[in-house]
Amino acid sequence: MAGDESPGLTKAALLTVALGEEFTAQLFSKLGEEEVAALSRTMARLGVVSPEKTERVMGEFLSNFEGSGVPMLDGEQLAKMAITRSMSGEDAVKMITALDRSKEPEPFERLKNVDSRTVASFIRGEHPQTIAVILAHLPKNKAAEVITEFPEGLQYEVVLRLASLDTVTPGVVQEIDTALQEEVFNVESADSSSLGGVTSVAEILNQVDKATEDSIFGRLEDEHPELADEVRQLMFVFDDLLVIDDRGIRSILKEVKNEDLTLALKTASEELKNKILSNVSERAAAMIQEDLEVMGPVRLSDVEGAQQNVIQVARRLEKEGKIVIKGGEDVFV
Repeated sequence: MAGDESPGLTKAALLTVALGEEFTAQLFSKLGEEEVAALSRTMARLGVVSPEKTERVMGEFLSNFEGSGVPMLDGEQLAKMAITRSMSGEDAVKMITALDRSKEPEPFERLKNVDSRTVASFIRGEHPQTIAVILAHLPKNKAAEVITEFPEGLQYEVVLRLASLDTVTPGVVQEIDTALQEEVFNVESADSSSLGGVTSVAEILNQVDKATEDSIFGRLEDEHPELADEVRQLMFVFDDLLVIDDRGIRSILKEVKNEDLTLALKTASEELKNKILSNVSERAAAMIQEDLEVMGPVRLSDVEGAQQNVIQVARRLEKEGKIVIKGGEDVFV
């Protein structure tokens, strides 16, 4: 009879019914055979449960759970408990170890918030291989700013080593990390990861100023022409807009500010200007032409900055699959 069950068991049955089939199945998998039998019998005897009764029981449960007498668990504790209960011992240890490791700070994390000139002054005395490891951990725009602060010879040596970097072991990163923190920082090591490489060099050189880019490429082309060609193929410069079809150009222009576009065209070739202007309205083209004609002298760095803004839009749209920058062997159907 229904009266044989304790009030606690009845409430547990009500709560289990309220939480649904999936929860019930998971709960039963965690209980012993006798517990499942007792709870099942009580659930079967409940019949149809009114919404009012369900709401009252769930409200009581939440109230008790939130009370001072019940310890609250944070997300990490709950995750570790769930891992321990749902996995075998060895798998659980691996998963929890990975979870703990994911909370560790990124290598050289605090360098990201330090002025690039200051970072360069701290690491320029290191071996180029060490500098390459450090720069490979930084955001590409930060690495570009730092490398610009180096003497030309060091720029070249660092880029050469960045291009050949692949995987760096935790021990090496930790050793470099420790040496830096003895001076100014408190940075911890992390797992080995894929770093550097030709792609990394191309992304960094895309964001340095033209003089730095030309200087590095001058030596690369003389001493490592194949590497220079490989890097150039991965780089995207403003003049490469010429290889993008008209539909892609229009997609880019929709997301570029008018002032950036006009400034970026200041040093563009006539061919590129015509391509851009042919993909805007006649009125917009006339306004841009007029602005270019009356524009006085401007800093080259400002023009290059505006061109970089356009390039960044193009790169983002390419990653999103909305445009194609490099033709290659792709076949569209």
